[in-house]
Amino acid sequence: MPHLSPKERACHGVRFYQSRDPEIRALKREHSPEGFGYRIWTSCWLLMEYLKDLRLPEGLRVMDVGCGWGLAGIYCAKALGAEVTAVDADPEVFPFLRLHAELNDVGLTVVQRRLEDLTVADLAGIDLLIGADICFWDEMLAPLLGLIDRALQAGVGLILIADPGRGSFHALAQACAQRHDATTRSFYTLRPYPLQGRILRVINPAEPTAAPPRRA
Repeated sequence: MPHLSPKERACHGVRFYQSRDPEIRALKREHSPEGFGYRIWTSCWLLMEYLKDLRLPEGLRVMDVGCGWGLAGIYCAKALGAEVTAVDADPEVFPFLRLHAELNDVGLTVVQRRLEDLTVADLAGIDLLIGADICFWDEMLAPLLGLIDRALQAGVGLILIADPGRGSFHALAQACAQRHDATTRSFYTLRPYPLQGRILRVINPAEPTAAPPRRA
């Protein structure tokens, strides 16, 4: 297992490389993620803090959609003993995910799939669906709403999406409130540095996975 270098950090029990770390630089010479898969996005830290507050049971089956470098899913594997499936449309992010999984000594199942291509069968058996910084364009609204609809149909108990508060995310939250009685709230964390954003929570009334967090 790799050791922490001076350029590495750890937060919420998750070890992670920084952009200037030689191993990240080496990967970037060989792999070029499309779109936004070239860095760690900050809403993953909000999501970890929120998950910690929920005090979920161990052994959940978790799907991290639009996973990028996979830190939120890695947190679930480490802190919750979860069985994690990490999904992203861009295979070029997976070397960065695998590097961090190795650093944290966890195993994740990796699936290359677009959000709109995830079927009810793919989602069957998942207890918790998570996503961080995945509603960054207005064009993401329809794919995400469709995914949430299929996830609830498949029996997913809880869906959590974290975002810094983009306009596209607010549109998603409003649509989910109307369609699924979802709730959205401001949330903050001080680690690894002060961050504030929003958490969308959709609970499946037929398959509830978690109670409200302590900081409701």
